[in-house]
Amino acid sequence: MSFSVQGPAERDRVRCAVRTVLAVVAALPGLAPVRAQTTVALDPLTVTATRAPQPPRDVPFSLVTLPGDALREAPTATLDGALRSVPGFSLFRRGDSLVANPSAQGVSLRGLGPSGASRSLVLLDGLPLTDPFGGWVLWTQVPREALARAEIVRGGGATAWGDAALGGVVQLLTEPPGETRGRFAGLVGARGTRSAELAVSVPAGRGTLQVLGRDFATDGFSLVAPEGRGPVDVPAWSRHRWLTARWLQPIGRDADLLVTARTFAETRGNGTPYQRNASRVNAGAATLRVQAERDFGWTATAYAQDQSFASTFGSVDATRTSETPASDQYAVPATACGGAWTGVWSAADGARTSAGADLRAVRGETREHYLYANGGYARGRIAGGAQAFAGVFALHERALLPGLRATLGARLDDARDRDGHRRETTLADGAPLRDERYAAREALEFSPSAGLVWQPDATWRMHAAAQRSFRRPTLNELYRPFRVGSIVTESNPALRTEHAVTAELGAETARGPFTAGVTGFWSRLDDAAGNVTVARGPGVFPLFGALADGAIGRQKLNLDRVRVQGVEFSAEWRATPALTFSAAGLWEDARVMRAEVAPALAGKRLAQVPRTSATLGASWRAPGRLTLTPRLRWIGRQFEDDENRLPLRPALVLDLGVSFAWTPRVSLFLNVENLGDARVETGRSTTSLVNTGTPRLAMGGVRAAW
Repeated sequence: MSFSVQGPAERDRVRCAVRTVLAVVAALPGLAPVRAQTTVALDPLTVTATRAPQPPRDVPFSLVTLPGDALREAPTATLDGALRSVPGFSLFRRGDSLVANPSAQGVSLRGLGPSGASRSLVLLDGLPLTDPFGGWVLWTQVPREALARAEIVRGGGATAWGDAALGGVVQLLTEPPGETRGRFAGLVGARGTRSAELAVSVPAGRGTLQVLGRDFATDGFSLVAPEGRGPVDVPAWSRHRWLTARWLQPIGRDADLLVTARTFAETRGNGTPYQRNASRVNAGAATLRVQAERDFGWTATAYAQDQSFASTFGSVDATRTSETPASDQYAVPATACGGAWTGVWSAADGARTSAGADLRAVRGETREHYLYANGGYARGRIAGGAQAFAGVFALHERALLPGLRATLGARLDDARDRDGHRRETTLADGAPLRDERYAAREALEFSPSAGLVWQPDATWRMHAAAQRSFRRPTLNELYRPFRVGSIVTESNPALRTEHAVTAELGAETARGPFTAGVTGFWSRLDDAAGNVTVARGPGVFPLFGALADGAIGRQKLNLDRVRVQGVEFSAEWRATPALTFSAAGLWEDARVMRAEVAPALAGKRLAQVPRTSATLGASWRAPGRLTLTPRLRWIGRQFEDDENRLPLRPALVLDLGVSFAWTPRVSLFLNVENLGDARVETGRSTTSLVNTGTPRLAMGGVRAAW
């Protein structure tokens, strides 16, 4: 497999590097008027909803904050698995990132975004983690041992963050360099699973150097259910390793500069001998924070990403005894770079304003071989383009009356697509079969938001919020066709921009050791981009050519209107200082309301969205320095496809974590994911072949902090 980048992509790398340097240099003059230092304690505050530190009680949108210890101690193999304790959080499919193909790791919040491309923005310390070309998220590149907390804003955050925050924002925040001198976690487990992760901070002059790294591997498991498994089905394995260096340097008395460099490499087997994929990421960022005065501070950030992805796809016969290559996506080079400036003004009366500007430029293309015949591929395809986003925003919050606080925000974005292309040739002689160039597109998008928080007394909090948001389809959705098994999906360069309007109303109470909350929400998504079934084999069709019996042809099309509405609840009871119980649940109805391109879809439920989901959990610090953390997850019935013909049955999954505090800083742990070995259906084909998720998986190890 080759990951070389040439031509326009290479030039974009240079442009990204130049922009990164210029953004940091441009911020340096702001240090001149710096005065007395003011330290802002960020730990008890949240920063995701408005890009400004604020108490969680002031956030009008639904906010869930998970501390780093809870994420580390969750009885799951993956970080995204730990985040599943939040109802409404899911990846495209029920499986997690342990063995899932990266292109299926997009995030959905509250059912608004069941797509391989995330409709919710995922950030690591304020920087986007989404793949520049496909919009999915490589969850395995996120540190787990060094996480300070995760903040999940469901249905909000678009005014502050813009495109891709249509369904909400997930932000993962690492511990600042120097806060903890070191952490280490090592584990071994069933199915050849092993991992080692290290986080170390050391003084470097007046600053601090933090080094993070992980090496992980698993031999995995077969993705096909036992009754359908054949000789061609092998375990889906994965290997990844990454290294991150962060340097925090004080500048003057009231500013600091944080420089980050990260490299990541991963390879995966996708369940058959031929199907594999590989990912590579190199990224760098610089963040300058200044608290120039007591009531004003600002942050400037610049970043650049260089990513590559490669994947092979195969077609398996009906008896699952042999496999034929279907396509070789041998290189998907992609670059992204951007910058942001955010200022925060605080008034003596508690009013606060955050405002700023940001930009992001993306370029990528797929390079692949397809149409396998007579021992080789007959055709080649190159398709891709570039996108650019630039936005300005402002959010203001203030008290209207005692106990009543309002937030009002607005954002304006300029979104552009350019250089769209798709070229197809015969590999034998290079003869052109298709050479298309797509017209540039530009749109100006307005994203307002408003919210109210009312706290009538110390035991009650009520909130209401609404926002309008947008998302441009990814380069992958616009330009790249693909095939998975007998399903062929065509891209669509004419896809329109998605727009969403979301609203929610909720109440929370805290009485002694008991807390509870309930929120009702409603969302309308216009022009939702989805995979729409337009052809069924056998036959010959204009977009797909010949389709065999049982094969399906789909195309990326806009559905006129999708509605998602529901109710979510959560509760926690601290029965004793050593024993805590928690519960959370979600009921939602996600349906297509109107689809002129496929009228039969009207009234159908959205694919990959269960109507109900819930979690029950507990934490018990038992005698003998033992801690038990059981978790029970319920996943309701859902559908694999847009036509609701392929159901996935409900599942009840029990996870269990046990840890022993050997010393105050060293603990031993044992995690068993899916303790009851429940069958979790993650996919179903038109031939009734069922894929399943993680079976029982036991892992044990040691965790230390110093």
